[in-house]
Amino acid sequence: MSELLFEIFCEEIPARMQPRAEADLEKLLGDKLKAAGLAWSSLTTFAGPRRLGLVIEGLPVKTEDVREERKGPRVGAPDKAVEGFLRGAGVASLDQCEKREDKKGEFWVAIIEKPGRTSADVIAEAIPEVMKSFPWPKSMKFGEDDKAQRWVRPIQRLLCLFDGEVVDFEVFGIRSGNVTEGHRRMGRGPFTITDYAQYTKVLREEGHVIQSRAEREALILEGARKVCTEAGLELVEDAGLLTEVAGLVEWPVPLLGEMDPDFLDLPPEVITLTMKTHQKYFAVKKPGEPGVTSKFVCIANQVAPDGGVAIAAGNARVLSARLSDARHFWDNDRKTPLSDMAAQLSKVTFHEKLGTVADKVERVAALARELAPVVGADPDLAEKAARLAKADLVSEMVYEFPELQGAMGRYYALDQGEDAAVADAIKDHYKPQGPSDAVPTAPVSAAVALADKLDTLVGFWAIDEKPTGSKDPFALRRAALGVIRILDDSTAKLSTLRGTREALITLAARLNKVERRVAELVFQDLWNLGRVESQAKLEGFPTPRFELECLQEWFNARSDLSADLLAFFADRLKVHLRDEGIRHDVIDAVFALGDDDLVRVTAKARALQAFLDTEDGAALLAGFNRAANILKAEEKKSGETYAGDPDADYLAGAPEADEQTLIRALSQADPVVESALAKEDFTAAMAALAGMRAPIDAFFENVTVNTDDERLRRNRLLLLSRIRTAVCAVADFDKISG
Repeated sequence: MSELLFEIFCEEIPARMQPRAEADLEKLLGDKLKAAGLAWSSLTTFAGPRRLGLVIEGLPVKTEDVREERKGPRVGAPDKAVEGFLRGAGVASLDQCEKREDKKGEFWVAIIEKPGRTSADVIAEAIPEVMKSFPWPKSMKFGEDDKAQRWVRPIQRLLCLFDGEVVDFEVFGIRSGNVTEGHRRMGRGPFTITDYAQYTKVLREEGHVIQSRAEREALILEGARKVCTEAGLELVEDAGLLTEVAGLVEWPVPLLGEMDPDFLDLPPEVITLTMKTHQKYFAVKKPGEPGVTSKFVCIANQVAPDGGVAIAAGNARVLSARLSDARHFWDNDRKTPLSDMAAQLSKVTFHEKLGTVADKVERVAALARELAPVVGADPDLAEKAARLAKADLVSEMVYEFPELQGAMGRYYALDQGEDAAVADAIKDHYKPQGPSDAVPTAPVSAAVALADKLDTLVGFWAIDEKPTGSKDPFALRRAALGVIRILDDSTAKLSTLRGTREALITLAARLNKVERRVAELVFQDLWNLGRVESQAKLEGFPTPRFELECLQEWFNARSDLSADLLAFFADRLKVHLRDEGIRHDVIDAVFALGDDDLVRVTAKARALQAFLDTEDGAALLAGFNRAANILKAEEKKSGETYAGDPDADYLAGAPEADEQTLIRALSQADPVVESALAKEDFTAAMAALAGMRAPIDAFFENVTVNTDDERLRRNRLLLLSRIRTAVCAVADFDKISG
């Protein structure tokens, strides 16, 4: 077994593209080699600022020989048929065929033997194809004619060795070889390479290059923590920044620098983001304390003669210049009240068909007031927070740092004496922005966050801008999942989204804030549906009264919109529950009952999963399946559906003791389950069902259902149907795999 070492040496590859490039190289070249019949024991990729490559261990020297048999026409078939067969099989004559015999007589079989190819030939053919079709997000074109390069940056060398020998090929006018280069300043080379072990050793010891991105990340994190600890400080860790910095350096050297302490009066988010976005520095804090210090960690790409003193000082000067700009924005913004900023939102378009951000703010404020009692918030505070929530979008600081939207609004609100609950809601109403993001739990924050997301969803549904396939330009899936998580984490109970949707539309209409183009679209749709008498009504439009009537009529006529939106929420909830570890069949069983209360469905799915993981749950499922299977077989045979109660005489005096026990157990469990479900106490409902486990087991062990006595058999089948009904009141157990 042999080793393949392949490296593309080029000018600086953007750090953000390196992880994806490693994955693409592994897949594309790996697929090519597999398709050619090559297998291996291990494949490792590596990437850095100036190189992308991989090493594959355990490759065979050549592919296996292939022997293929292809059936042809009957012996004695017309010459044309035989010639076509030979041509299709790629054989010269019938001498390369054998005669075989079946029930219908003799026929020809072509024997096609393909000798294996050397792995070096396969590699030499595969790599140019992979490089020419490599999916860089952005690429550059260099050179002319057939030697033109289209790559992320100009390529300088190609290294390719198989079993220590150069694999000869040419891409973009560059021929492969056995030479690489090291660090620009500390060990440029070039270096002649014989294998991967020597390649790694030479690059590290002479070239001062660590080619493994994962190893560079580990060294950066370890070194940054060390320089902080030595100064009695703590590193503010950032996984995304760590990955990016590891893509900028070949020989990382963490250094501790210090900015002007006067800048510490800026919000810590501003300092941290300035360091991260503009300078790629790590922030530093005091152990156990919030905020940041004047220290920072920068990552040099070399070992400096003075230990990095000059580098750290230079980085501090650049950072101070950046923070001076931030201070200017901060001071200017604080001179303007948030209410004045909010007034400028009428100049910012939210969406062409949904009006301005100011229009959206009016809708969200009204809806937040309506939702406030549901989540236990003060309606006045919820409305005020909603009216100020988007104000910082026009601030100079958010214009410079869009990532700080909401966070800066909170600082401005506190600076201007607003209630802390209002300030927190301004910051938190965008949450959650991803699966790992926190959910706003404070009542005012939850009310505004729900209102904002529901307004967005309903608005885009109304103008038919829904997610399609993998495309979701307005992040509507994230908004729906946000609503689900907020409801799940709070005490809010929205029985259905229908009422919320109607509240949104009604409030928007009442406030006369639906943009005219949407109103015209709504009116035209009603006209096409024959729900309005004359387009003349559009004259003088919009007026609050007409707008309200028009929109309400439109949503009555287009009930498909609410159903579609509810289905979208249901799909998002299923994804959320699957990510949480709930089994897909449990989710299907709960949703099969048609419940559209997201909170109730979630609680029921969790309780059912927990119940089925117990011994009682597994046994009850087995008993249910046995009862359901007997009923299905009998119903198919007779064409009758068994439903309802057995007759009174049977219930009062069933002949077998075990069926009497089961009747009593069902009679006791039914009201308990019904009461527990009404109270949404699904754990109690499962416990009541668990009490039927032993009676059901005993019934099937000792009672014959299909007895010759017709009346008795029918009553026993009806008893089984009562088991099915009792269990399926909680969920459709037919959809749960045993």
